[in-house]
Amino acid sequence: MRRAVLLLALSTTALAQTPVSPAAETLSIDAAHTLGPHSATPLNTVGAGRANEGLRADWQSQLSTVQNEIGFHYLRFHGIFHDDMGVYSEDSHGQPIYNFQYVDALYDALLARHIRPFVELSFMPAALASGPQTVFWWKGNITPPKDMAKWNALIEAFVTHLQSRYGPDEVNAWYFEVWNEPDLHNGFFTGSQADYFSLYKNTVESIRAVCPKCRVGGPATAFGWEADWLAYIAKNHVPADFDSTHTYGVVKGNFDATGEDGTVLDVSPDSIVRRVRDSRDRIDHSATPHLELHYTEWSSSYTAADPIHDQYIEAAFILEKLRATSPLAQSMSYWTFTDIFEENSPPKRPFYGGFGLMNLQGIRKPAYFAYKFLAQLGPTDLATTIPDHSWATTKPDHSVQILFWNYTPVAPPSTSDDQIFYKREQPAQPAPDTHLVLDHLTNGAYQLNVYRTGYQQNDAYTAYLRMNSPTNLSPAQVESLNRTASGAPTETRTLTITNHHYDETFPMHQNDTVLITLTPTH
Repeated sequence: MRRAVLLLALSTTALAQTPVSPAAETLSIDAAHTLGPHSATPLNTVGAGRANEGLRADWQSQLSTVQNEIGFHYLRFHGIFHDDMGVYSEDSHGQPIYNFQYVDALYDALLARHIRPFVELSFMPAALASGPQTVFWWKGNITPPKDMAKWNALIEAFVTHLQSRYGPDEVNAWYFEVWNEPDLHNGFFTGSQADYFSLYKNTVESIRAVCPKCRVGGPATAFGWEADWLAYIAKNHVPADFDSTHTYGVVKGNFDATGEDGTVLDVSPDSIVRRVRDSRDRIDHSATPHLELHYTEWSSSYTAADPIHDQYIEAAFILEKLRATSPLAQSMSYWTFTDIFEENSPPKRPFYGGFGLMNLQGIRKPAYFAYKFLAQLGPTDLATTIPDHSWATTKPDHSVQILFWNYTPVAPPSTSDDQIFYKREQPAQPAPDTHLVLDHLTNGAYQLNVYRTGYQQNDAYTAYLRMNSPTNLSPAQVESLNRTASGAPTETRTLTITNHHYDETFPMHQNDTVLITLTPTH
């Protein structure tokens, strides 16, 4: 058995000081034992900050990279009706004026990059708002409409325009989500639960009046109201196609519009998964068990000031949670694809704990590689002996892809929080090696590629910390960090399978993520 030398990113000194790892864990895969189609959930939807940010050239450039290398199907963001999109105003007589030029520019850019809108219908245009309350630096109005008839007319005009521009068949493939986190009364909606239910009913009926096949849902909550909303739509015969809600993997903190609150990672194995399972059970036992389930925001932390988003642990966290939740939900929309995100203010540092898969300069974080590795998996699942932290797939060309990881979360000590603990370099401890065993492979020549992310492996944040965390990156520093996180394979070689069998042991450290691809060369 040949041991792969894969820790090329580590220095000679670091390798010499590495303790002997524990005994290997065997990952056995039968290439002839297919389980069925691979889940579409992980790559279905991803998030972004607000609509107006999507008009920026750097935002669109990063989205192009994400789509070329990963390929999500839908993109969700706030603020399509915010005043900076210019959608709604009124003349001196109080008559509505609609203007969809910026909406068109944004949606055209998305569709050109082969990603569809998951339309969050928010926030309230100032001319239609019932109050002055806002949220975030960019002041999204969070009040109900002062005139429901005018809101309904806006929704009808908006959807009618979309159908005219993009065609009914295209718009029928989109999702329309009514508002964002209305259960956070001091955060995103000043109205009551009854006010939201009225807003939902009016909105879905307005959409269906002009687009009978459009897919509409809610309640887009932070953590509550799902059971009440399900009961409401059933009792009142209000249309719905999906249930949407959000979850983040923290045990400390509340709604934090400024990003200044401390957060603490929830290290329990059931974090995230428990919430999704509860939602699925709630739908299944409701009067509307046919509803799709979409988690339209999720991540390790709900604040864009949490350095865990930048750390290498995030990749293994993402994969661990997606593996468990994929059978339960139609989408798990990671919040967000980019650090070009201005809820608290325009970001002031190149790595600031932002939500994104990429930082401000488009440098790929370890989280990015979790999704890039997922995108390289094939359409058909294979059985594995450790399904909770691996995925194995095959493609029609008889190639095999194996993704496995070690998720070992480390919580900040009781006197600390994520904002202190994860802002520092976090060297990885040894973990059990992975002894990979594949049987019933087609004989012949293969190219083997090994890809990794983990501590000092496609780990731009640790490299940034070793630059002494500059406030501004020079072009040379950006280039250096891009080389550090290039995503290139750590090993490429040719091997010949003669007995339908392949096995090899791969060294692992805590929170390593490894993708192995075996591709026939004939």
